[in-house]
Amino acid sequence: MTESATPRTPDEAGTPARVSLREELGGAPDPDFTLALPPGWNRRDATPEEQERMTAAVRTRLMQVHRPDLYARMRQLLREAFAQMEKTNVVAMFLPDEAAPEALYLPASLTASILHAPAGGSLDDLVREAVAREGATPLLGDKRFLRAEREQTQTLDGESGTLTTVVYLTPIPGSGRRRALELTLVIVRPQDVPADDEPMVQMRMLFDLCVSTLTWLP
Repeated sequence: MTESATPRTPDEAGTPARVSLREELGGAPDPDFTLALPPGWNRRDATPEEQERMTAAVRTRLMQVHRPDLYARMRQLLREAFAQMEKTNVVAMFLPDEAAPEALYLPASLTASILHAPAGGSLDDLVREAVAREGATPLLGDKRFLRAEREQTQTLDGESGTLTTVVYLTPIPGSGRRRALELTLVIVRPQDVPADDEPMVQMRMLFDLCVSTLTWLP
């Protein structure tokens, strides 16, 4: 596994690190985190610049395999994905690096977002609701993390598939349980593949182990 952490300083290209509303208002920034990732995976910011980079990479790959007909559709899907991530306060995404020869390609994605409690409250009610309604449990017995899993059928371009969504929730240190880091794993599989299919079980376990390594940085 590789490790990933979001920089708080300008990157090599000179692009400033993302600044949260808390920091803009003069509040102390939340601590950063690191976690182990599958081989060849890395962490990326959910920014317009990253959207442009991924769109260009998709275009190059499709042109190489002589499928320009798919480019418009893939560009639209990326646009919709980034718009949705902006709505849900996603701060980072974890994907295989197309340039890494050892990259483990899986039908899965992992994103990180910041969950805020209602003004003046805490996330305790949300946690209780997740336990009662979604059967959320501690991740691998570790009560620092709450894990909930659900499935749904989705149709895209006439093809139906099953989405397994696993949500991991852990409070941000120093937030008084008013903010939490929410990691969301989405795995796609054909409808005729059962949830207890061995590769599916192993994939969920892989990401459970990855999330369990999460460490807060000073």
